[in-house]
Amino acid sequence: MQDFNNKVAVITGGSSGVGRSLAFALGGLGAKIAVGDVDKAAMEQLRSDLAARKIEAIVEHCDVTNPASLNALADKTEATFGGMHLVFANAGISAGESGAMWEYSQKDWQWCFNVNLWGVINTINVFMPKLVAANQEAHFVVTGSGNGALLVYPDQPIYTASKAAVHAITENLHYQVTAAQSPVRVSALFPGPHVVDTGLFNSGRVRPQDLKKDVEGNASGISSVDDMKKMAAQWGIELQTTHPDEVAQMAVEGLRNNAFWLLATTPETDEKIRARAEMILTRQTPVANMVGA
Repeated sequence: MQDFNNKVAVITGGSSGVGRSLAFALGGLGAKIAVGDVDKAAMEQLRSDLAARKIEAIVEHCDVTNPASLNALADKTEATFGGMHLVFANAGISAGESGAMWEYSQKDWQWCFNVNLWGVINTINVFMPKLVAANQEAHFVVTGSGNGALLVYPDQPIYTASKAAVHAITENLHYQVTAAQSPVRVSALFPGPHVVDTGLFNSGRVRPQDLKKDVEGNASGISSVDDMKKMAAQWGIELQTTHPDEVAQMAVEGLRNNAFWLLATTPETDEKIRARAEMILTRQTPVANMVGA
């Protein structure tokens, strides 16, 4: 897709982080923006900021764990803009788990999989039929993570497992639309190449009431990227970060090239990926990776 002017982009989880940056990057190129989110404060701020930039947009409450909520977003988008050309299944959270996997709260597993995995499945089920039926150039983009899809980091097993499943679904969706010779293209977006400076580590602000735990806050003790930097420093690691705007620009360039992999890496990450492939091929015993190491 070379021209984004007057295209309609739907972004779930679009009020903050990478989703917000995508809204401004595409809106700045003339696209009309439909954002769905559950963070009321961030939604109000985004609505105001988009208007200040004169970007034509709607910002609607949308819970990706609820198909009816996604259908409402789709209906509002079609009623307002007449259709859609880009859909970003971007909503995601981190449960903040830490310690032994067998001691995690069941509610952490449920919440993370409800949003990260079922959110993607629900978004596919609601929006893909519309994109396919329109039979025109379109993109369906799933925000995944190298943590799970490409590598396995040991400190977030719930998040890692959810993103591993998300990538398997994304790749299979790509195979299916390709086999059907559909003009809809599927892309896998991997925020990076470094830890992205977003509110992911403070996901508890949008945790639903029925999945709240007796103890509030992240068991990991990490509620921001700054917390993560401090913890890394204790191990002698200087943690590098990536701004969400950089991720959005990388994604836009990839979409212009009809790329499946919307992925930026570092030489160190590439080496870890090669080492993982070699480990599997040579049946080596896995050794844990560390973020930033």
